[in-house]
Amino acid sequence: MDFTNITQRIGASAPIEFGTVFNNSVELFKKVWLQGFITILLTLLAILPFYLVIYAPMIAMGITDPETLRHNQMPPVFTLFMIVFMPIFMLAIMTISLCLNAAFLRICRKYDLGEMGKDDYFFYFKKEYLKKAFVLALLMLGLSLLGLLACGLGIIYLVVPMYLFPAFLAFDKELSPMEIVKSSFALGNKNWLMVFLLVVVTGIVAELGVVLCFVGVFFTAMFSKIPAYFMYKDTIGLSMDI
Repeated sequence: MDFTNITQRIGASAPIEFGTVFNNSVELFKKVWLQGFITILLTLLAILPFYLVIYAPMIAMGITDPETLRHNQMPPVFTLFMIVFMPIFMLAIMTISLCLNAAFLRICRKYDLGEMGKDDYFFYFKKEYLKKAFVLALLMLGLSLLGLLACGLGIIYLVVPMYLFPAFLAFDKELSPMEIVKSSFALGNKNWLMVFLLVVVTGIVAELGVVLCFVGVFFTAMFSKIPAYFMYKDTIGLSMDI
């Protein structure tokens, strides 16, 4: 589906209903909770090497020269390393998260529509999608920085459109990264308050897994991602070609 068609569908769509999306998300979560758990594990395993690269020099420095950390003194080389490579690590982590979240939404579609096929968690790590996800992550990073410059209030506004990025990445392969951003803003701005409430409420529900010795959160965390699937499905519709 091209950008013009999507824009027209967003403009003609009915407002998102909180109760409908929330209830549908609960029912679908019962079918995909295991797939959500696997997605969380894959995300943690994928980003772990980046955190090791970041903190390994600090750990090594603490072992070789404990006095440095005790006095909160960082060598200039380490400070330069953090300044130069932290944005690169952030981009890599955001790219991986986008691809895995998009794959999870694609799996949600499979179980929602009763389709056949395997649960392909790495579907969006193909070259055509990975490049798009990287550019989209770059745009997300830029938007986040702009939001922080607005005394942090901009981040609250940006939570809604950025929450929708994985859905457009998952279901609209014809869209460019910039068109994904524009489409997400169009859908998000039309239903901003309702989407924001769904993000907050499902996020709180997803965190309830913490009460199960903190381990349970790994099983419930992806519940907060499911509403994006129904927001997209109910307003734009699902193409069979994905």
